[in-house]
Amino acid sequence: MTHTSLKMLLIPLAFAMGLLQAQTYPSKPIKIIVPYSPGGFADSGVRAISEGLGTRLGTSIVIENRPGASGVIGVMAVSSALADGYTLLLGFDGTLITYPFMVSKPPFQVLRDLTAISKIGDSAMVLAAHPSLPAKNIAELIEGSKQKGLPLPYGSSGLGSTPHLAGELFKARTNVPLEHIAYKGGGQATIDTLGGQIPMVFTTLATVQQYIKSGKLNALGVTSAKRLSTLPDTPTFIEGGVPGFVLTTWIGLFAPPATPKPIVDKIQTELSKVLLLPSVKERLAILGIEPSGNTHEQFTEQISSDLAMWGPIVKKANINLD
Repeated sequence: MTHTSLKMLLIPLAFAMGLLQAQTYPSKPIKIIVPYSPGGFADSGVRAISEGLGTRLGTSIVIENRPGASGVIGVMAVSSALADGYTLLLGFDGTLITYPFMVSKPPFQVLRDLTAISKIGDSAMVLAAHPSLPAKNIAELIEGSKQKGLPLPYGSSGLGSTPHLAGELFKARTNVPLEHIAYKGGGQATIDTLGGQIPMVFTTLATVQQYIKSGKLNALGVTSAKRLSTLPDTPTFIEGGVPGFVLTTWIGLFAPPATPKPIVDKIQTELSKVLLLPSVKERLAILGIEPSGNTHEQFTEQISSDLAMWGPIVKKANINLD
């Protein structure tokens, strides 16, 4: 028997075994590793769905925060775990998509070393400013920068993070002289913006929404295609004079490579139902997350598109984390 013939015989056998596993899955608690500290955008997002997902799957879900090395520690822990559906990853595009472009020897490739299950949702980013900044929207920021010509600092959740890249793309599109200040998280960058140490922060809505609502920060613009229902008075970057400037950041669930397709599909099916629950939609809306719940195939296709889009942007920005 040829190698090819043997392989063709093994494919349906593997599927049948996976189907059998899926019928009894899950029979014990599921662990979701979050490769970031508690309280951030990604961590809060997965906690919004974990209880409902556990209920639908008939088991308990344990969230384990394992931060460090730009999220790589958590990613590697899941990529090398047993492919049985009991160890999952809460993935963030800043780690899985853009980080590998910033190091000479990437420790992982997302489509090779993980199995995409489903995207939990997308979040627009916000450029928020200390009230002392004269500009109150994107159009005024662009106009004011042309008059002064001075580098304007902005903070982000870290070198090479999605908010950092959003700032670099904004700078490239408008020639606004921005100076990036890297922090170890969006929360710390926001604190320094509140204190006036830096004038602006590029971050997710969840991080700054309460301060915008209370008037402690001004929202200059959102990176969504249309205004957000939670910030109806804040114009988009497109309205501010930057055509086509639409950027979102996402979080999603991943499994180790070679996880049986029936198990992946079972998790995705139940997650998609959880994301339709009014209570979950409300919690995600507070975080500025638009729920998705797409299929393995759809999520994998988006990841491929994101890799193609962000690669040239990172290269042009000359970001190197080595």
